[in-house]
Amino acid sequence: PTDTQRIALAVARMNRRLRQERHSDLTPSQMAVLGTVSTLGPTSPSAVAARERVSAPSITRTLNCLVDDGLVERTPHPDDGRQVLVSLSEQGRAVLAEERQRRDAWLYHRLQELEPAERALLREAAGLLERLAESDA
Repeated sequence: PTDTQRIALAVARMNRRLRQERHSDLTPSQMAVLGTVSTLGPTSPSAVAARERVSAPSITRTLNCLVDDGLVERTPHPDDGRQVLVSLSEQGRAVLAEERQRRDAWLYHRLQELEPAERALLREAAGLLERLAESDA
């Protein structure tokens, strides 16, 4: 396999393995949107769609499900009555924190099995992967 194939496969496998640590009924997309809303704070649905790189109708469906489940709240935009802001509810914060704690605990234990130099290499690689994921190209 080429470097690009190996990297793509490794990232996909790690993502799948981390998802296996989840115990929520939420889909991976719904969990990603919860994380984005948490990161952005009160924000517009269009900002969430842009960050997640999905269409407006897609993010609307996801947000509707999260609102219906009590995980996200909608409030009127303070400056534009035609717009709304979305933010995490207390329940949404709790679900997100619990899922992240479970995932992070699994990964922490796996990382402890590595040599210090290997962990340092993964820290560097994480930054590079973030840059690649955020690139516009």
